[in-house]
Amino acid sequence: MTGSRIGTRDRRTDATLKVTGAAQYTADIRLPGMLHAKVLRSPHAHARLVSVDSAKARALPGVHAVLTRDELDGLDPTYGYFIKDQPVVALDRVRYAGDVVAAVAAESEAVALHALELIEVVYEPLPAVPDIEAALAPDAPELFEQAPPGIVPPYGTGASGRLRPRPNVCYEFRYETGPDSVWDGCDHIFEDSFTFSRMNHFHLEPFVTVADVRGEEIEIWASTQNPFPLRKELARVLRTPESRIHIHVPYVGGGFGSKHNCKTEPIAILLSRAAGRPVRYCLTTEEGFLTLSQHAAVLKVRTGVMADGTFVARESEVLLDAGAYSDGSPLVAEKACYRMPGPYRWQHIRSSSSCVMTTTTPAGPFRGFGATQATWASESQVDMIAERLGMDPYELRMKNLKRLGEPFVPGESGIDSDLAEGLDAVADALGYQGRERIPHRGMGLAIGFKDGGGVNKPAQARVKITATGSVYVSSGTVEIGQGASTSLCQVAAEVLGTDLERVRYAPVDTDVTPYDQGTNASSGMTVMGTAVLRAAQDARSKVLAFAAEQLGCDPAELTLQDWTVRRGEDAPVPLPGLVARVFGGTGYEFHGEGFFKAPLSSDAPLESPCLFWEIGWAGAEVEVDPDTGKVTVLQLVASGDVGRAVNKLLCRGQDEGAAVMGLAQAMFEEMRYEDGALLNGEALDYRVPMAEDLPERFVSITQEQGHGPGPFGAKGAGEGAMVPVAAAIANAVQDATGARVTTLPLSPERVFDALRALPRERTQLR
Repeated sequence: MTGSRIGTRDRRTDATLKVTGAAQYTADIRLPGMLHAKVLRSPHAHARLVSVDSAKARALPGVHAVLTRDELDGLDPTYGYFIKDQPVVALDRVRYAGDVVAAVAAESEAVALHALELIEVVYEPLPAVPDIEAALAPDAPELFEQAPPGIVPPYGTGASGRLRPRPNVCYEFRYETGPDSVWDGCDHIFEDSFTFSRMNHFHLEPFVTVADVRGEEIEIWASTQNPFPLRKELARVLRTPESRIHIHVPYVGGGFGSKHNCKTEPIAILLSRAAGRPVRYCLTTEEGFLTLSQHAAVLKVRTGVMADGTFVARESEVLLDAGAYSDGSPLVAEKACYRMPGPYRWQHIRSSSSCVMTTTTPAGPFRGFGATQATWASESQVDMIAERLGMDPYELRMKNLKRLGEPFVPGESGIDSDLAEGLDAVADALGYQGRERIPHRGMGLAIGFKDGGGVNKPAQARVKITATGSVYVSSGTVEIGQGASTSLCQVAAEVLGTDLERVRYAPVDTDVTPYDQGTNASSGMTVMGTAVLRAAQDARSKVLAFAAEQLGCDPAELTLQDWTVRRGEDAPVPLPGLVARVFGGTGYEFHGEGFFKAPLSSDAPLESPCLFWEIGWAGAEVEVDPDTGKVTVLQLVASGDVGRAVNKLLCRGQDEGAAVMGLAQAMFEEMRYEDGALLNGEALDYRVPMAEDLPERFVSITQEQGHGPGPFGAKGAGEGAMVPVAAAIANAVQDATGARVTTLPLSPERVFDALRALPRERTQLR
């Protein structure tokens, strides 16, 4: 072994396969006799489904199976997270333009598309509810007249949830702590509203499933982030034992939260079952826009402060646009509400978050998971308050930031990053202090804040070592481009004293892979990382116990390195010879098991204390054209605290990728609707950042403050650096011009309108 594997910049273990094009994704899977599926989508935003006649499609040569609502007998035809409301195909009505009405499996995609044209559907149009305001209007039509089945999970101190608290609201989460009476002592109370845009996940690999149903056995290859919960949900929908469902997960070409729960899987399975042949169901990029999105939101924030800038109280209301079906909206509502106070000290907090149903693309988990919405409003208002009080925004933050180790709220864990240290690192890199004032130029700061690691999230791992010292790490964490397969192997290599080249990350296969709840919440390095650490330690202890028995000593006297054991200053003893002496040429494998789950606590608002806090800091310098409103980002500095970096290169990639997604939210990305129809739902019309949009100076700072709970002091990464970017840029625009834009993205039109709304003398001062 050539030294520690922790803190290195090792190349990814999947690098060669990916850069040469040899890596296999679900979209690459081909099976003998495989059919191709396509679906018929509703042209209406809201309509009653009067009839569906598929006879002509079934008769078309080359068509092997057709799926409509008539084929769903004997199933539980709806799925979801907390609320089971999304049908496999439409049942009684369609609820957005793009809702799936029927599906066809044919010899080719061309034949399948032709068959769709032959399906005759009669719709009875109903009034649409295209946005939050329309959905909450007193006379708005209800998207669900009967309540779908749903649950409210257990919560702890100060937190509560409700199903269907009012029409067109599928879920509401609330949190409150501290005495309400402190409002009376506030010197100032500020109320502001903010609008958050809806983004598409825009992952490169589309939603895709290949299904092969033979008798009662269901085998699928899926582009998914949570194969085990997916297996459970499919078993419920199909009314079959989980043991009959076998899920393979090849490399996943991006997900950013979208590839959770059922997407293409139920349709592929049911078509394969009907056809008796494998079926590939792969969406186009355009269909991805009709499958899942991030939540648009309207956020109202009321904050009480003292004249010297001391924060006292904050109340907030978050209205999330959940789209036509609930998907992960209740989970996002929890997080958006809980994170609204930000990383600051308050005497009183009261927050609510509602999932509002509209006739648009369903919304679900997205990188940042509610923290992006909450931080946009929270950190924008901090700068607005600073301007009203005549304070520097940096000083206002420093005055109110929670300290290292201070609990976020009663019953919650302590903050495990030095927030002030992180803010100083970004401010220094930006040149914030003592900067020269240049007309139409400004700087802004923001702090992103989210609890990380998931709630009540179990993870299991297995490490096995062959007789020759090759190591296999097996866990359910999915490689979705973040580098988990590399970093988890580094953890095992470090524990076992071997080189990374001897360690392989085993394919994810629900029949043999140990259980994991899902690849989300930045949990890979803390939750699963700890399980892998413990599995490697268990394997090492078994190796040392075996060697000690052969050498006639105590295991504590031995060390393991490079697949040899050493006793004190004695010469190292190669393990292959010891294994062969006992087990012969057939060899032997040592297995270690590892498990981790954060403990439950009724005192913790979200059922268990936060495992770690994922913090992101951002700073931006912008130049604003006063004649057009165009914003040019001159500098962007983004930073996250990873506790200790297992692989510095991977951490840098996570922070920089997240920061660019934050830049996209701030400047470009927005799914635009008109009368319930998506206007820019294709790749050529949907504006994402290009290389030329990167700031001239783009800096990422991977902080290693050393307070993480994961292996060797690690914390999760991948979301924090996205969360504060939009607010930092908007704050910089205000610093440059005095104009405050409260709606994302910061388009030239919106900035121009904000500039024209300023008093003339104030504009001239800038």
